[in-house]
Amino acid sequence: MTRDRLFLLDQEFGDATLPGRKFYCKDCMSIEGLLAAFPERAANIDVTWVGFPRPREEVVELVGEQNQVLPCLAFAEGGFVNSTKELLSALHARHGFPEPHP
Repeated sequence: MTRDRLFLLDQEFGDATLPGRKFYCKDCMSIEGLLAAFPERAANIDVTWVGFPRPREEVVELVGEQNQVLPCLAFAEGGFVNSTKELLSALHARHGFPEPHP
């Protein structure tokens, strides 16, 4: 992998345990908003949207089955973060996005 890769859940998805309802991931939507606000910085990251059901094969291939929590930023040189706080910090440090206000 030559660039960092950001995995986000599809913008709208269903959950088999809650039939007939549609959902979004608030953390993924927050990250998408950040990407949209700074497209010139976002252009340096490969973004992949994946479905809600597990296993999430593309994520598993890079970070392992036990680490399918999204959003997830997989680093080009290996390693990853999948907590929103750490992910936002990595976007700042690695890609120049502004920091979230404390």
